Amino acid sequence: MTGYFGIVPTDARALSIGRPRALARRFGNVAGNRAYDLFVPPGRNSVPCPLVVMLHGCSQSSRDFAIGTRMDGLAEEHGFLVAYPDQPRSSNMAKSWNWFRDGDQRRDRGEPAILAGLTRRVMDDFNVDPARVYVAGLSSGGAAAAIMAMTYPDLYAAVGIHSGLAYGSAGSPSAALMAMRHGASVRPNRATHRVPTIVFHGDRDRTVAPVNGVQVIEQARPDTDVSIATDRGQSEGGMAYTRTILTEQHSAWSSEQWVLHGAGHAWAGGHPSGSHTDPTGPDASREMLRFFLSHAKDSGSHRQ
Repeated sequence: MTGYFGIVPTDARALSIGRPRALARRFGNVAGNRAYDLFVPPGRNSVPCPLVVMLHGCSQSSRDFAIGTRMDGLAEEHGFLVAYPDQPRSSNMAKSWNWFRDGDQRRDRGEPAILAGLTRRVMDDFNVDPARVYVAGLSSGGAAAAIMAMTYPDLYAAVGIHSGLAYGSAGSPSAALMAMRHGASVRPNRATHRVPTIVFHGDRDRTVAPVNGVQVIEQARPDTDVSIATDRGQSEGGMAYTRTILTEQHSAWSSEQWVLHGAGHAWAGGHPSGSHTDPTGPDASREMLRFFLSHAKDSGSHRQ
């Protein structure tokens, strides 16, 4: 879909306060439009950079999510762009991505079409490496990220899902509440085109039940045999975790599942100035970035 809208005039939103390299922009196409912040690392214009699209959770904003995840700091440290789309209350009163609506779970329709178009607009306007484009999210943003991985596997090289749900977990608001509490009632279909996936979920999450994290990793898992390795550790803040690494033989595909012991519904290792963060946990942002940068795809596939 061809997009319209470019940078929002500086007298409207200008640069985000306290984030001098975060450009305030807006993208739209026939499916709709969204404002978004774009963090651009300094001095990287001559080198193709990775791009990470970050989808906030319910009640959050793009700025709040950037502060809480501290992804801007990692972007400046490692030289990649970060786009933070913002869900307006006009689209959902709770500022939740509409991951449970049928029209927002399909390629070239609804929110997936907007987010994919936004991603491509950033790729067109900046020197982005098309082989290293990623999407991640928290809660409803995690569910939306799962949708993007399923509907646009040609665009994203890997996906990060924190406290989210698998694609196809619900088709209505009432089914969404049931899935959040108990997991999808019907086992979500496995991905046809598998996107490497890293999942974080607290085992005491009372907002999105931990079984949803299991269903996310099962959806990403191939039908072939995979090798499984498990390690346990503890973050500097004292949170214990179990990490399971799945690797497909004779393939570049791998995925990781992080179970955060004692954690609730919050971004692990996040900054306390942001909402829905748990500073005691392992640094989910840094671990996602490590995982992302270990996966790349065919640089020509983003135009399919």
